[in-house]
Amino acid sequence: MTGATGFLGRPLVAALDAQGFRVRILTRRDPVDPLWRDLAIEAVPGDLDDRPALSRFCDGANVLVHAAGIVKARRPADFEAVNAVGARRVAEAARDVDHVVLVSSLSAREPQLSPYAASKRAGESAMAEVLGERLTIARPCAIYGPGDRELLPVFRAAAALPVLPILSETARIAMIEVSDAARAVADLAQTRPGGVVALCDDRPQGYLWRELMAAAARAVGKPARFIPAPPAIVRGLGLTNDFTRLFGAAPMLTSAKARELLHENWAVSAVERINAPSGAAIALEDGFAATAAWYRSAAWMKQ
Repeated sequence: MTGATGFLGRPLVAALDAQGFRVRILTRRDPVDPLWRDLAIEAVPGDLDDRPALSRFCDGANVLVHAAGIVKARRPADFEAVNAVGARRVAEAARDVDHVVLVSSLSAREPQLSPYAASKRAGESAMAEVLGERLTIARPCAIYGPGDRELLPVFRAAAALPVLPILSETARIAMIEVSDAARAVADLAQTRPGGVVALCDDRPQGYLWRELMAAAARAVGKPARFIPAPPAIVRGLGLTNDFTRLFGAAPMLTSAKARELLHENWAVSAVERINAPSGAAIALEDGFAATAAWYRSAAWMKQ
C-alpha cells in the first residue's frame, strides 16, 4: 500500500489488516502510528520517484492499494507529477500484481473543474492503460473525520461565527467518514470487482450546504444561523489566494478549488455505486460530532 501515512491511509492500513492481509507499505519516514500499535507491518523505504524501491515494494504482492496523492500544490504541474505520473510508475512496477486498487476521487468525474481533478482523472487513465482489467478504481466522495485538516475551517467557523455562509441552496455533496472509506477500500481489495466504484455514506444523493453547516454547528454546540455567500466572493477569495502561490504558499482555497466547491452535483448515482460495499456504519451527525470532539482533544480547536 502507498499513502499509508495520509489521512485515509492510516485507518486503511488497519482495515486491510482486519481483512486478513499482510500489509507492506512504501514510506519515506518511520511508520509509527497509534492505530498500528498491534499490527505487523513491513515497511519499504522509498517514494513514487524511486523505481528500484517500487520494484522491491511490489515484489511478491498479490494486491496493491495505491492511495498516495496530493490535494494541494503550488502549480498544476505538481499535481500532475504526483497524481498522474506517480500513478503510472506504480502501475508499471505492479505489472505482476494480480489486482490493484487505485484510490482516486469523485472529483475525477469532473476533470475540467481544476488541475487537481484533471490529475486524478489522468492517474486513472494511466493506471488503466498499464493494468487493464486488473485495476479497480475507487472514487471516494468528500472524506471527513478525526484528523482531517481540510474540513477544520468549517468547524472553526461554526464555533466562532454568528452566522454561517451557505455557498448554494441547491448543490448536493456526498460525504463519507474516513473509517467507513477505509473499510470500503479494503473490501474492494478483497472482492476485486474491477471498473470504477464511487464510495459514499448511506445518503448517496448527498447533502445540501445548509444541512452540512447545520450539522457542523450542532457538533460544536452552537446555534445554526445562515447567510448566503455570493459565488463571486468565493471566486474572489480563490483568485486572491492564487497570488500567494507566487511566494511559495500552497493554499487550499484557490480559484480552481472554488470551482469544485461551487459545482452543483457531487451526488453519487446508482450506476456509480453498483459494486460499492454496502452499509456505511457512521451517519453524518455522529461523524461530525466525533470529528469536533477529536479537534478539541487534539487542541486544533478551542473548547
